[in-house]
Amino acid sequence: MIDVHYWPTPNGFKITIMLEECGLQYKIVPVNIGTGEQFNPEFLKISPNNRMPAIVDHDPPGGGEPVAVFESGAILQYLAEKAGKFLPKDLRGKYEVLQWLNWQMGGLGPMAGQANHFNNYAPQFNPVEALKYGQDRYSNEVNRLFGVLNKRLADRAFVAGDISIADFAIWPWLVGFKNFGQNIADFPNLNRYFEETMGKRPGVQKGKAVGLELRPKPGIHSDEQRKILFGQTASVVR
Repeated sequence: MIDVHYWPTPNGFKITIMLEECGLQYKIVPVNIGTGEQFNPEFLKISPNNRMPAIVDHDPPGGGEPVAVFESGAILQYLAEKAGKFLPKDLRGKYEVLQWLNWQMGGLGPMAGQANHFNNYAPQFNPVEALKYGQDRYSNEVNRLFGVLNKRLADRAFVAGDISIADFAIWPWLVGFKNFGQNIADFPNLNRYFEETMGKRPGVQKGKAVGLELRPKPGIHSDEQRKILFGQTASVVR
């Protein structure tokens, strides 16, 4: 059994989609990031960066003590190696996948996250006019990255050969395209991938639905929640 320390966010969806696609058994352990549960000492032992998702595999390959893994990209690679799926074993195929996984981890995810912040959360407590540079900077960069994906998908179904952990990392970060200031219809190849190629896969649909009932409505709306999510310093991990 794999414990998944989780909240329904794009990075969380990566892992539940992967687990559904692999058919691995897992148990959700909610980590409510809006109330600060990611700073609990017990969670920091698993995820020292105080970010979800993280996993604890109680039946690791080769046996022995449970294995804990944090960082969604590392978790995807771990699960791929455990299941023997979605990560090629040959050198060229493996690194074609891993470079696109790292492209998502270092580019699409952080840039989309910043666009979402400036477009949707920052205006709640700052003059909108003062935010224009941040909104334009990150929305434009997401637009560029969407263009990279659209070009990549012009002559292929998936980003790196057959379906892989790169696709499971990328797809959840397309879901919030409106929050990132994008019209996905402007990118026909990417739109096809989002709606059809990936979006209609049962494993993707099941993984994306995990834990949605945990998300409060309305979402982030109080000063305390914003302080927890956006006002963190080194003091939270001391």
